[in-house]
Amino acid sequence: MQKSVAQAGAELARFIEQHPKLWVITGAGVSTDSGIPDYRDANGQWKRSPPVQHGEFMASQQVRKRYWARALVGFKALREAQPSGAHKALAALEAMGLIELLVTQNVDRLHQRAGSRRVIDLHGRADLVKCMSCDYQMMRHAMHSEMARMNPAFAMMEATHAPDGDADLEADFSAFRVFDCPRCGGILKPDVVYYGDVVPPQRRVAAEAGLKNAQAVLAVGTSLMVFSGYRFCREAHAMGLPIGSLSLGVTRADALLTHQWRAPLTPVLTHAVEQLAPRHRALDTHGLPSSQNRQGASRSSGSA
Repeated sequence: MQKSVAQAGAELARFIEQHPKLWVITGAGVSTDSGIPDYRDANGQWKRSPPVQHGEFMASQQVRKRYWARALVGFKALREAQPSGAHKALAALEAMGLIELLVTQNVDRLHQRAGSRRVIDLHGRADLVKCMSCDYQMMRHAMHSEMARMNPAFAMMEATHAPDGDADLEADFSAFRVFDCPRCGGILKPDVVYYGDVVPPQRRVAAEAGLKNAQAVLAVGTSLMVFSGYRFCREAHAMGLPIGSLSLGVTRADALLTHQWRAPLTPVLTHAVEQLAPRHRALDTHGLPSSQNRQGASRSSGSA
């Protein structure tokens, strides 16, 4: 059952006050208010077809043509998205010294744009592409500019935006020309962890190191259905750390939670920040919405 914004915000503020070195993990629900769709519903079920698998992307030229043609249409929405109130509230909590580390499963870099600095992009960055043969890297917008030049008809197409810079575009992709690595001609892939891929060990180790220094875990806007995120809640539970969750739906870690708030993200986080700010050092609130506006319900479903 959902709690009111005021009740959930007050309880969350107490949780943070009692555990002022938070290890935070976020998911797609944090970015839905930024206009970026999520994959799962409030029950943790897929809303749409699962995203492309690493193996099929690498093995099939046709899969890559379809992927990049759709991305050419859809990535603009991801690139132009602005931080939500939830992103800004978490940045404000970090500025108060209350967040030890923020680990995000999102690839949109909106936490950094909101002002957060102690961030690990667990699943990588959608704004970079990497050659799978020689490790050459380039900014994704530069690659898209080249593909738009090579595929002017596709560059003019429009379609409904989908998660992670995808678009619901259906067309004959056989004629689409993919831009390959300018150094070696190899396959370029977004620098993100696809399903079937593995989180780079250095990121996992850095996240675990932050967890060891934390006093509690707070999951925000995530169903934790993906093991790479869920594993940290299992580790925190084994360490005896309190684990809280703020989302609109169920999580894979429900049995491990000590605190749970099923409520809209932005207004609850904003309320908690307003409760905590007078008791902590002055901070730039990063453009947080006023208390008069925080009742505007978040659309986030906690669906990473």
